[in-house]
Amino acid sequence: MIVDRLLKWIEVPINVLMWLALIAGTAMMLHVTVDVTARTVFNSPLAGTTEIVAGWYMVVCCYLPWAWVARRDNHITAEIFSRIGTERFSFWLEICVKLLTLVYISVFAFETYLRAVQQMQRGEVWQIAGGFIPIWPSRWALPVASGLMSIYLMLRIWSDIQKRLSGVPVHAPAMKQSEE
Repeated sequence: MIVDRLLKWIEVPINVLMWLALIAGTAMMLHVTVDVTARTVFNSPLAGTTEIVAGWYMVVCCYLPWAWVARRDNHITAEIFSRIGTERFSFWLEICVKLLTLVYISVFAFETYLRAVQQMQRGEVWQIAGGFIPIWPSRWALPVASGLMSIYLMLRIWSDIQKRLSGVPVHAPAMKQSEE
């Protein structure tokens, strides 16, 4: 099926964003460690550490893995309704939840895209002790991450419905990986 090939293809950018988030997390830990060491041992902290952590590292760490988490069905869920219904009910409930998530994430992607364009045109910067640090590039992490998650959810809904209608069992990707 074409949707399965598209889902396979989209794993590449999903994994790339996850690796970028991991690299940013590691860089953040190293940066903070160096800052604390410099402040404690040499009484000379690094300028702008708080701003760089808040404006760059945390944004990348928090948003870029969204599609990766969605790919593995690891978002927070409340299974109270899926346990009381039939398998068919649970399937369609899951589709409805994914559709609602898709709508919300798509609106979020659009709005953050508009804001990123606006901040880029303004050349958004934050003031630090030794000058200014540009922040506008990190604003693009939100529309990129949420846009990729929207594309993934759209493909996943399409795939799940297509499999259900053709009689193929629908399992979460994380389940498939653990069964192999």
